[in-house]
Amino acid sequence: MTIRLYLDEDCMDHDLVHALAVRGLDVTTALAQNMIEQPDEAHLMFATAQGRVLYSFNVGDFYHLHTQFLSTGRSHTGIILAQQQRFMIGQQMRRILKVASILSAQEMHNRLEFLSNWG
Repeated sequence: MTIRLYLDEDCMDHDLVHALAVRGLDVTTALAQNMIEQPDEAHLMFATAQGRVLYSFNVGDFYHLHTQFLSTGRSHTGIILAQQQRFMIGQQMRRILKVASILSAQEMHNRLEFLSNWG
């Protein structure tokens, strides 16, 4: 099954969401889901409950949450992280689509990927 994506409030950009959606990726945002100003753990739990991979620029906090979840026996549906302002919209879109074309939703389970590795 193809990954479904959830963009937290740090990285949600209308142009990116539109670009991914018109290319067939199921994508939603913190804004669309009324999750603005929620704690990072709430975003990860929401994405997991919805069966979505979380995409964020918040590298440090979500890396920490990923390791915390795994060390305490909790699971998540996957995380993709990118450094803010490192990639233009087109680069983000191409790299996210590459992840989605190679890794299934099942393969993303409890997995953390850095967008920089998908060039």
